[in-house]
Amino acid sequence: MPSGVVRLFAAAGGLGVAGVYYAHPLLDALARDFGIGPGAIGAVVTTTQAGCALALVLLVPLGDRVDRRRLMAVQWLGLAGALVLVGAARSSSMLLSGMLLVGLLGTAMAQGIVAYAASAAAQHERGRVVGAAQGGIFMGLLLARVFAGAVSDVAGWRSVYLGAAALLAALALPMWRRLPAAGAAVDGSSYPRLLRSMFALLRDDRVLQVRGTPALLMFAAFNIFWSALVFPLSTPPFGFSHTAIGAFGLVGAVGALAAAGAGRWSDRGHGERVSAAALVALLIAWWPLSMLEQSLAALVIGIVLLDLGGQALHVTNQSLILRHGAQAHGRLIAAYMLFYAAGSGLGAIGSTAMYAHAGWQGVCVLGAAVSLLALLFWRATLACGPSGRR
Repeated sequence: MPSGVVRLFAAAGGLGVAGVYYAHPLLDALARDFGIGPGAIGAVVTTTQAGCALALVLLVPLGDRVDRRRLMAVQWLGLAGALVLVGAARSSSMLLSGMLLVGLLGTAMAQGIVAYAASAAAQHERGRVVGAAQGGIFMGLLLARVFAGAVSDVAGWRSVYLGAAALLAALALPMWRRLPAAGAAVDGSSYPRLLRSMFALLRDDRVLQVRGTPALLMFAAFNIFWSALVFPLSTPPFGFSHTAIGAFGLVGAVGALAAAGAGRWSDRGHGERVSAAALVALLIAWWPLSMLEQSLAALVIGIVLLDLGGQALHVTNQSLILRHGAQAHGRLIAAYMLFYAAGSGLGAIGSTAMYAHAGWQGVCVLGAAVSLLALLFWRATLACGPSGRR
């Protein structure tokens, strides 16, 4: 696949998923404007993740049945409308409804792009292409915080969502013209049967189960950190602006870029080694993260390790899951990302509740415990022997 097309997939995925993560550095502002307590504001992120889960069940599998290029175009415009709804929200119920739709359409588009890219790629380069597309998504979710923080400080949090909607609308036609007319679906099953087959994959595909469970725990750990970070950094002794808090996403981008080669290593048969290194990095990250109140340098090191481990594990998981079953790529991605939605939602609500009761150190203990559990689960399944497809 030409590198220009690979980069296009990465850009489309990043722009699609960014809307899901704009809220992270804005949670304190949202809590003030809508009268939501600090311990409950994580519900904004959890509602968004509920939309993600609905997308994975209802929309992403459609890519195995209808033309993916047309499906992406519809979801792109729908996401722009959902962002406008959030930006115009005047009540907490309207805010949460908009967040639900942002999660639904942003996830459907981003994960549909991964399945689209995987189907368009040859078998020998699938890890590389999926890794690049997933890398674009990961960069999108990290840089979303930078964009949200900077725009919020200049023009208010509503401008974040309205500006993002305008950007999507402006890029809709260029994206449509340049995305390749490839990767069309080949499964002729009815829609209900398509959905049932996805749950059959969850029940029967051992690779999906073995890779999905540590992914759930990894995504929980990831959101435990990012959902709570705004609170210690926005209060004394730091008192950082939303721009400064969002800029920490740039630090995470360093880790994401460092993990870009995980797909290639998986293509060469080193998936388990990459998984081990990723999970160890995820666990170790919580030590420097716990030093936030004493050292911002330690925080930076922890963010790099956290995002390096998370991205490397995520790319490796998807490369292994998508090695077979080209007709089911959409359903395999959807089923795998259900673990993501569950972990992200649980991590967000658990993080803000923990911070309200035990402060930043409590958040770090929770994150380390979840990361350790992910490592132990991976080690236990490895000890049981081959995990199915290779």
